[in-house]
Order: sequence, then structure tokens, then C-alpha cells
Amino acid sequence: QVLLVESGGGLVQAGGSLRLSCAASGRTAINIGMGWFRQAPGKEREFVAAITWRGESTNYADSVKGRFTISRDNAKNMVYLQMNDLKPEDTAVYFCAAGRLVRASNSASNYGYWGQGTQVTVSS
Repeated sequence: QVLLVESGGGLVQAGGSLRLSCAASGRTAINIGMGWFRQAPGKEREFVAAITWRGESTNYADSVKGRFTISRDNAKNMVYLQMNDLKPEDTAVYFCAAGRLVRASNSASNYGYWGQGTQVTVSS
């Protein structure tokens, strides 16, 4: 079992930045791929970014490329999502996800563990 807890969400103006954090605990063994997904009101959950266990590979949704950066610190069991140049369309609940996989997957079905989510609101 892997427990994930997100933090760092909030209200920010367009063009601003936020850094989301995800603390993992439990059976955080090797080959745990991590990802960030988001869900806006009335919309389906969508992929944002993913990173492999050692951080050698990352994957981003086209909508966030060049603005968001995913990183991890395995010594601290933490994953981060640095979000710059935020736009109103980035408003959503952001979820941290973990899965026993060796690639930076963009498919939610590959992640077996999910956090409760943190709200990000970007005002125009």
C-alpha cells in the first residue's frame, strides 16, 4: 500500500507560479513511477506529467510543456510539480499518482495509488 498526500495548491493570478508537493509513504519500493493528473469541473481527469523511478525520463501533456516541471526526491519520498506561467485553464484539482511501472506513463489506468487532490485556482 502506498499513501499519497498532496499539498501546495491555492489561488494564484494568471502568469503566476505554484509548486505542488506529493509525500509518499508506505511500500515505496523501487520502480514506482509517479504522475500528476488534474480534473476540472465537468471534465474528465487528464494527464499532466509523469516521471520514472530514477527521474531519467519525464513525460508531459502538450498543454503544459515548457511551463510545468516534474521532479522527485527519492530520499525524501517526495514528488514535485513546479507550475509556471499559470493560465485560467489550469484551474483544476491536481492529483498525485503512483504505480509500479518503469516508464513515465500518461495513462491513469497504470497508476494504482492516488492522493486526495489539491485545488489549484488561477484567476484571470
